[in-house]
Amino acid sequence: MSDEILTLPEVAGFLKVADKTVYTMAQRSEIPAFKVRGQWRFKRVDLDRWIEAQKVALNSSTIQNAPKPSEGMTRGRGRQDDH
Repeated sequence: MSDEILTLPEVAGFLKVADKTVYTMAQRSEIPAFKVRGQWRFKRVDLDRWIEAQKVALNSSTIQNAPKPSEGMTRGRGRQDDH
């Protein structure tokens, strides 16, 4: 069911984190959520998209921070001064 709505404890179990972690993330808008009469609710499809976006962001930052193939190979190969 694509319109599945989850409660905070269900999301915590799904993500395998503490309830407080999900609560804090929802308050800080770090995870897609909405309130129904003061209680946090989460759409499963939004969480699935959010997870995929987190994976893409992680992969992008890993690639950007990886050393370039030419880096590290030129060290020590510079011109030596005659003494």
